[in-house]
Amino acid sequence: MIEIDIPGWKRLCLESLVLDFNGTLAVDGKLLPGVWQRLGALADKVHVSVLTADTFGRAREKLDGLNCELTILPASGQDAAKRDAVRRLGPERTAAIGNGRNDRLMLKEAALGIAVILSEGAAVETLLAADAVLTDINDALDLLVHPLRLMATLRS
Repeated sequence: MIEIDIPGWKRLCLESLVLDFNGTLAVDGKLLPGVWQRLGALADKVHVSVLTADTFGRAREKLDGLNCELTILPASGQDAAKRDAVRRLGPERTAAIGNGRNDRLMLKEAALGIAVILSEGAAVETLLAADAVLTDINDALDLLVHPLRLMATLRS
């Protein structure tokens, strides 16, 4: 569990992390450097779930051996499927990270929604649904590895 009380905002008690794959953890189906190590560290604290359309067909291979749950989503209804995954895990104890328009509902639903802007860009609706926006996935994951960093962005 990851716990932090953010003055003027809320207390977070996170038990789950839901992530998009392409455009968030990976670019063109290739996991970004440093992501594996951070996800491994986070998997010791929270349940890690990766939800993806797996556009490049590499998610299973790239996440093999990592303590995480991988769900390949059908082509339609991905936004609702991602939101529903957060609901099943308990939105009040789940953080979510994504970049695409199909991630906006899960970011809005989660206790902590983080949008990342990598080389694919990010959907404006997703940015507006997020509590924080970062330009590097490793920095986003580090907010959870080192939760005191969240205070600088989210406190009142």
